[in-house]
Amino acid sequence: MKMPADRPNIIVIYTDDLGYGDLSCMGETHVRTPHLDALADSGIRFTNWYSNCAVCSGSRASLITGQYPDHAGVNGVLPSNRESEGLPDSKRENTIAHALQQEGYRTGMFGKWHLGVTERSRPHHFGFQQWFGFLSGCVDYYSHLFYYMQNRGVDPLHDLWENGQEVWRNGEYMTTMITDGSVNFIRECAREGEPFFLYSSYNAPHYPMHAPQEYMDRFSHLPWDKQVMAAMIAGIDDGVGQIVAELERNDIREETLIFFSSDNGPSRETRNWMDGTKDPYYGGTTGGLEGSKGTLWDGGIRMPAIMSWPGMIDERQVSDEVGIMMDVFPTVLEAAGGDPAQYELDGESLLDMVTNGAENPHDWIAWNLHGQRAIRRGDWKLVLNGVFRDGRENRPPVWLTKITEDFGETNNLATEYPEKTAELREIVEPWAEEQERLIEQQRAELG
Repeated sequence: MKMPADRPNIIVIYTDDLGYGDLSCMGETHVRTPHLDALADSGIRFTNWYSNCAVCSGSRASLITGQYPDHAGVNGVLPSNRESEGLPDSKRENTIAHALQQEGYRTGMFGKWHLGVTERSRPHHFGFQQWFGFLSGCVDYYSHLFYYMQNRGVDPLHDLWENGQEVWRNGEYMTTMITDGSVNFIRECAREGEPFFLYSSYNAPHYPMHAPQEYMDRFSHLPWDKQVMAAMIAGIDDGVGQIVAELERNDIREETLIFFSSDNGPSRETRNWMDGTKDPYYGGTTGGLEGSKGTLWDGGIRMPAIMSWPGMIDERQVSDEVGIMMDVFPTVLEAAGGDPAQYELDGESLLDMVTNGAENPHDWIAWNLHGQRAIRRGDWKLVLNGVFRDGRENRPPVWLTKITEDFGETNNLATEYPEKTAELREIVEPWAEEQERLIEQQRAELG
């Protein structure tokens, strides 16, 4: 049996609106992602990894707390004005950053937070000793202005912060700043000999669709929607390459566990176009999965995911085991020598599964989002009140799929397998009702 190394460094790299099929190691042909492909080759690439939510805030809350979004107190998309409350105070000692800090780790975050804007909601109250980035859902990549709600009469808002203080770096590309901050953090920790937890939270390829000309030029042969998406993803890929290179320069790559994934599926929102048309945006790809961001079809919640830990996780693995973002907290905490049982977690540690081939600890996983509900158990997936976000007519409200045989969720088996449908409903419906009770209780505590 492989035994974990003593306190590996932990890096979580999270992207925004990156689809299941948007990396070349996942089948994309419009863009090459050599650094992410190399990261996948160095460890394990998951083909059945899920986000806990089909939109930004809920997925990030689950990553940070190891809980389902409602249990974490944040589901859906949080507003981004400066009065926006985020994670409840009760979660301050139940975050991945706090837990690793307790194990002697230096903790840092660079990039998108989107878990609250008020002073009490910011990263330093939830375990991050050092942080840089923005607090809202999306910003202009160069001016760092939040503009999303202008059509509702909300003025644009500057949103760039460093350790709780507002800073101005007009004209600098956000993806580059996230990479630079991450690399500098690694360098400082290596110089001091400190084990570290780094959360590199890229906002790309979330709109607005901005990329430096040098990246656009790489893909000048593509139509604009694919060109700008490829350029933004290439910026992330180069950033991952720089992060790994810094580990290698400091001779700590072998003792670093890296996890990479995305918060939800690709956006079909018309605002991606920036040309005044109302057509759905198809720059990102789900790789053939049904649905997109905001939906509980697999295109909205099944993500590209990579875990690499040289010497502990065998290289060049492709796993079809089910995992979900709330599993990251207990998995990396156990790798760091901590005890997940000390925290209130819904996720499961997958450490034994990825290092020793042990059985998957999950019986089922589920989702609850604005009336949509879904559950996956083994080969089966049930979606209740599923919606589309691209103008198509919604499907019947009860949709059962044998997901291991029907990748695109094309055939509804609810009538053919009524007992299986009933079995899954008996799990997901009371679970969802309890989740809704939990979030109502926690949001009430915030007033």
